[in-house]
Amino acid sequence: MSPGRFAGQTAIVTGGAAGLGLGIARRLHAEGAFVAIFDTAAGAFADLTANLEGGGMCLPVDVTDEGGVEAAVAQVLRRRGRIDVLVNSAGVTGATNLKSHEVALADFELVLRVNVRGPFLTSKHVLPAMLKRKYGRILHIASIAGKDGNAGMLAYSTSKAALIGLTKVQGKEYADTGVTINALAPAVIRTDMVAAMPEAQVRYMTERIPMKRCGTVEEVAATAAFIVSGEASFTTGFTFDLSGGRATY
Repeated sequence: MSPGRFAGQTAIVTGGAAGLGLGIARRLHAEGAFVAIFDTAAGAFADLTANLEGGGMCLPVDVTDEGGVEAAVAQVLRRRGRIDVLVNSAGVTGATNLKSHEVALADFELVLRVNVRGPFLTSKHVLPAMLKRKYGRILHIASIAGKDGNAGMLAYSTSKAALIGLTKVQGKEYADTGVTINALAPAVIRTDMVAAMPEAQVRYMTERIPMKRCGTVEEVAATAAFIVSGEASFTTGFTFDLSGGRATY
């Protein structure tokens, strides 16, 4: 870990109140970034703000609400004057362990709103500030489910495949601007979100990992920190693997 790798930089992490987002936010903060957490879990903000020790802020944001996203981004810019990093970690699995014909339309639409519409909106409103400074790093947290498809997880797998497609397009569109846009596709990572899934669904996913184990939040955070650092300057539009060998492309 490099304590000053993000010194002076401002990072936004969506879904940063728990799970992968929290792990990434802590890692970026430990390496010197001012971290703005966007999340709907406002009840956790007091503890989070204390942990950030003045090096961050927490804003109640629904990433599917364009007005709310635009206002939150503007608030970060007023305080900091810059946004260097955006990590889109906010996401939901929806109902799982279901066949496609059993999936409720409302659930399918909810998952796509959070997992695809959310990253679209946050990147849309952060990009102008990055383009103005000719520097930025955007990371979308996708999933191996978006590459390989997980039976029983139609909505989630579809949303993550769409997010990978969004990453490819954005990476090409801004490749010559100093802004890189990549995705990270983890396999099963033991978080509260995974713990809430049916055990049969978790077992199905874990058994397909050649390493025969789940990943850790720390492994995700370390990989994410590299991707959004200045060191990762010649990769964009790419989906990084973090799947214990499961990835097929």
